[in-house]
Amino acid sequence: MTSVISTPEIPLPPTQDELPCDDGIPMETQRHKLQMDLLLDTLQFWLDQREDGYIGGNMFIYFSTEQARNQDFRGPDFFAVLGVPKTERKSWVVWEEGKAPNVVIELLSESTKQEDKTRKKQVYQNQMRVPEYFWYDPFNPEDWAGFALEKSEYQPLEKDEKQRYISEQLGLALVQWQGSYKGVETVWLRWETLEGELLPTERELREQAETKAQQAETKAEKLANKLKELGINPDEV
Repeated sequence: MTSVISTPEIPLPPTQDELPCDDGIPMETQRHKLQMDLLLDTLQFWLDQREDGYIGGNMFIYFSTEQARNQDFRGPDFFAVLGVPKTERKSWVVWEEGKAPNVVIELLSESTKQEDKTRKKQVYQNQMRVPEYFWYDPFNPEDWAGFALEKSEYQPLEKDEKQRYISEQLGLALVQWQGSYKGVETVWLRWETLEGELLPTERELREQAETKAQQAETKAEKLANKLKELGINPDEV
């Protein structure tokens, strides 16, 4: 009689539907929330021009099954990933997606800056292998730094002649911008093209469209008045 030896099944790693997607911990302040929104809001316009990519903020990133069990790591304030489908996610699960983010930004606060500059930086460098990492303090614009992964270690980035950090991964620049966003006037961190053009917010896009429409209407009125002065009926032109 032949005996049958059963092979134990190897459990599959959990999916995003099986992993927690909310830690119940809110953002530190209104300004932190607005700064995250501004980074996402402006980059969405850029992402809409692409066929691939994903951006997220204050969202879990799972990079190992051990970390998933321990739940000892919370997601970054902002991250961007290229070369992936445009679809909704509950969390970013590296073993499902096949890659970690290309860029991560952490927004510093009194309660998080030490961890953002040490433990989290080490996680992004050693375990997730994120090519570019930036941090910024919305209440202290001087506390701003960028790093690029070179030979398995983060090397500090130097600002360019315009005092910007260049993201080689995205082909964009991070710039400090003094202005008002959703009623708060301060120095914000924003994206701009390498040529120096700010990526617009949704509101700025609407305002630009309204300005162009008003300019076109004014031009049409001037032309109609000119034709009338020449004795020409504009409706017949």
